[in-house]
Amino acid sequence: MSIKVRYFASLKESLGRTGDDVAFVSGLTVRTVWQQANPEKPLPDNILAAVNMEYVELDEPVEDTDEVAFFPPVTGG
Repeated sequence: MSIKVRYFASLKESLGRTGDDVAFVSGLTVRTVWQQANPEKPLPDNILAAVNMEYVELDEPVEDTDEVAFFPPVTGG
């Protein structure tokens, strides 16, 4: 029972990895998934998150076997 965590773009580079597996426990949110996977790093400002490929707020509950993805803010021109 676990949550699959994926990092994209500059987050992947700054963390030095593409993802993690976090043990599922009741009451997890997207924010607490980050904290469990990265206890030494605070959650970056303006980060975007998705659960199962749908953008969500950081307080969104997470279920067993979900995939949580973190993205830096996207800009374009």
